[in-house]
Amino acid sequence: MKHIFLLLFSISFLINTNAQKETTTFRVMAWNILHGARDIENGPQHAIEIIKELNPDVILMVETYGSGKIIADACGYNFHLIAKEGTALDDRSVNLSIYSKFPFGDRIDTDYPFYLGGREIFINDQKVHFFSNWFHYLPWENEPEKMGKSVAELLEWEKTETRVNMVNNVLPVIEKYAVQTDSIPLIYAGDMNSPSHLDWGENTKEIHNGLIVPWYATKIFQDLDMIDSYREINPDPITSPGITWDSKGKRDEHRIDYIYYKSPKLKAVHSKSYKAFLGEPLSINGKKINYPSDHGIVITDFILTQ
Repeated sequence: MKHIFLLLFSISFLINTNAQKETTTFRVMAWNILHGARDIENGPQHAIEIIKELNPDVILMVETYGSGKIIADACGYNFHLIAKEGTALDDRSVNLSIYSKFPFGDRIDTDYPFYLGGREIFINDQKVHFFSNWFHYLPWENEPEKMGKSVAELLEWEKTETRVNMVNNVLPVIEKYAVQTDSIPLIYAGDMNSPSHLDWGENTKEIHNGLIVPWYATKIFQDLDMIDSYREINPDPITSPGITWDSKGKRDEHRIDYIYYKSPKLKAVHSKSYKAFLGEPLSINGKKINYPSDHGIVITDFILTQ
């Protein structure tokens, strides 16, 4: 009888352990679609085509500007507009939005909906906090390494205009959710309009005039133990620059769009960026689609352990 009890206990333990280790793979997309994707002919339709080809499960969108619900409905997503509750879903003044193939939970409203907002999303009954984000582009310089400034002077210059105030407003909100990540994973993504400190390190100083710059706008999130998923999967910024911003005829290549995450329950397993120029064809899965934005796309695949 004792042996039977031990056998049943062992089987129960194994079943419970396996249940606890149930995993789900899902894909997150961060994309600034530029003015609701309306700057080229049939732009929203091209955005729909791109989304269908990349097939993300969750989209954290910037510059939604009235096109979000149309795109979400065409692609079969639940849609959340980051604005005061009751705002018309086609309101062309609203910047941020979140799309999900999974069910939504509670809203996560902030005091700064134009550049930060979130939503609970349930992925196979596991709650995950998702945030969509945008930071102002100022101060901006196409080639900061040529400004003739020291590292300390560049860091002071970085704090001279609008972006730093946004970062400092966002930080307490993200800190609040970052401390919950043992139980509720956190994914935070968007257009931060800042180069990454991870792309301005020892191994890139030769292309940055000898400078190693811990850019505040990205370093502050690493200090919260949040992980830059693209750079985690693609650790070499020389061979995998991940450029999401470029201007023809200028030396203006930067990675400024990001997907960050934090939780022992989450692991990034693949991440890729797509760069294209406004109005030019982007090739995805062998199909050429006219690109409706001036920002590239970041995609990260995650494994969620429950």
